[in-house]
This record gives sequence, C-alpha cells and structure tokens, in this order.
Amino acid sequence: MADILAENLSGKAVMGSDGTELGMLYNITMNMKSGELDDLLVRPNEEVAPGRVPFDQDENGRFRIPVNRVQAVKDYIVVQR
Repeated sequence: MADILAENLSGKAVMGSDGTELGMLYNITMNMKSGELDDLLVRPNEEVAPGRVPFDQDENGRFRIPVNRVQAVKDYIVVQR
C-alpha cells in the first residue's frame, strides 16, 4: 500500500468490504514501544447496530478496527469484515 499522510485520513468515512458504511475515522492507536499502528478508532454511524459488527468497542462506543484489516484507502477506508 502506498504511503498516506495521517492528516489525509482525519474524518474519512470507513466502509466494510461488504459495502456497509461503518462510520467516520476518529483516531488511530499506536504501540509506543514498537511504533506500529494498532487500531482505527471509528465513530459509528447511527444506523449500524454494534452487535452486527465484528469489532470490539472502546469505552466511548467507537469501533476498534485492527489496522491489518484495512484493504484500501481511497474515497473511503475499506476494511475487511
């Protein structure tokens, strides 16, 4: 995957590989020791039922999507469901 600046990802819509719009990118978490990116924090759309999405949620209800599930970044961030 080509390099992408984090500032270009802020507020980008996140979509599942099945076409479901999951929400908007809120932030990205990183392992401070290794420097590797861990999870996308996604503010869910109101229409998305958390129980129907295979991702954990943080204490604020945001989806924690592992970075290794990202398939593409263009108009949307597409993640494997």
